[in-house]
Amino acid sequence: MSEQTIQLLVFCIVLGVIALITYIKCAGQNRHSADSNKEYFLAGGGLTWIFVAGSITLTNLSTDQLVGMNGNQMMLLAIWELAGFVGLMVLAKVFLPVYYRNNCTTTTELLEKRYDSKHIRALVSTMFLFINIFVFQPAVIYTGALFMISMTGIEADLLTIAIAFALLGAAYSVLGGLRAVAVSDTYGGVLVLAMGLLIVVLSLVAIDFDFSGIPADRLTLIGDSTSPVPWHTLLTGMFLIQIFYWSTNQTITQRAMAAPTVKEAQKGVYAAAFIRVIFIPSMVVIPGIVAFKLYGDIGDQAYGRIVGDLLPSWLSGVFAAAIAAAVLSSFNSMVNSSAAMYVCDIHEGYINKTPNVRLLSGIATAIFVVIAVIMVPIYAQSDSIINLLQELWGLISMPILACFAVGLLFRNVDYRAAIAAVIFGVLMYASFIWIWMPLHYIHMMFITFFVCVSIALLINRFILGNRAEFIGLEKQGTAQEAQPAL
Repeated sequence: MSEQTIQLLVFCIVLGVIALITYIKCAGQNRHSADSNKEYFLAGGGLTWIFVAGSITLTNLSTDQLVGMNGNQMMLLAIWELAGFVGLMVLAKVFLPVYYRNNCTTTTELLEKRYDSKHIRALVSTMFLFINIFVFQPAVIYTGALFMISMTGIEADLLTIAIAFALLGAAYSVLGGLRAVAVSDTYGGVLVLAMGLLIVVLSLVAIDFDFSGIPADRLTLIGDSTSPVPWHTLLTGMFLIQIFYWSTNQTITQRAMAAPTVKEAQKGVYAAAFIRVIFIPSMVVIPGIVAFKLYGDIGDQAYGRIVGDLLPSWLSGVFAAAIAAAVLSSFNSMVNSSAAMYVCDIHEGYINKTPNVRLLSGIATAIFVVIAVIMVPIYAQSDSIINLLQELWGLISMPILACFAVGLLFRNVDYRAAIAAVIFGVLMYASFIWIWMPLHYIHMMFITFFVCVSIALLINRFILGNRAEFIGLEKQGTAQEAQPAL
């Protein structure tokens, strides 16, 4: 039996075991909840903290992180992971209690309740859908396919592998809903963390823990003004980006909203924050730095090449399965959250209040998958996938975060003022990207956020004639009832 055949066999066995365990864990769970949206998109409110933490961790940690961040081949990118701790703490202490008190299925449902308008909810959901479908879903399956080719050296078309990832990931989401997604994420996450840390150790051993010869600017956590993350961005937009990503982004936050109680959800978020600070930073920078010393500046091919060269052949199939689990996790999480936003925020709001949730979600998912696959060749032309993704986030992140901030902190703000501010913010940041970027894009995100907040309040006061009242994070609604935990 050839080495490549053994790798493929191990790969299939590992993925098969994860699928079998997921099926056994989810079989027999209640699927006849009075609220089918809660059952399908929030696992019936039945995820324990372990599955919340596992799903959040692996949804975020995929090949766009491992390949993209290591592709920069510098220590500085660890800042993104370390700063994520702040975003997770804000989610746990600030946003989660509000989501649970308002009994939200989607993060954008909170906007409808605070602004008393389904239109602002639909607008923000549409923006999330756009960035998920056209940016992150294709990026995840592209980087997954790229890694598989770089690591194994198989002679296969990149698009073919991307299609396989898309179909398998969509199957989890359509057939099992969030429950199956979260369970498979958790078991796959253990494997990904173990193998990712193994690669860190093997990388360090390969250079005898000697970083000499590597330029100092690739080993620093304090970036200058020409680096991808200048140090002064930590004083402006970096933490706003983290708050947006972890606290309002449906793909991530949906997992924390699926626990039986807010305390159980918070425990899961705290565990995810611990994992992010202790384990993730080394996984996303050390292999890339070592690859620079061994091979030079090879960009997004760094992670796949160093894994292929350093990992013992008998483990390569296991590692390929771990990466596949990470890709499937991120992709199925995105399509599930995208389906949730379409069904709950758009279809039920404007087309049919009582659809067949499972059928409609399946149709929406199929459409999203086709679009993602079509977009893959475009991402194949990018020099640095992680930098591209962060810049594109700016189109929607700060306008949306400003909308949440105004809705949470103020009363008596007309939804039309919020919509105007969001649209203005998108156009403003688009002009920064494609016409004139006077400062680093993270600084411009910071500016965009405060401009959007100001625009909303000014339009509300001087055009719509309403006087906004600052209320802070006022408690509203009733606490969500506890449900049996998974």
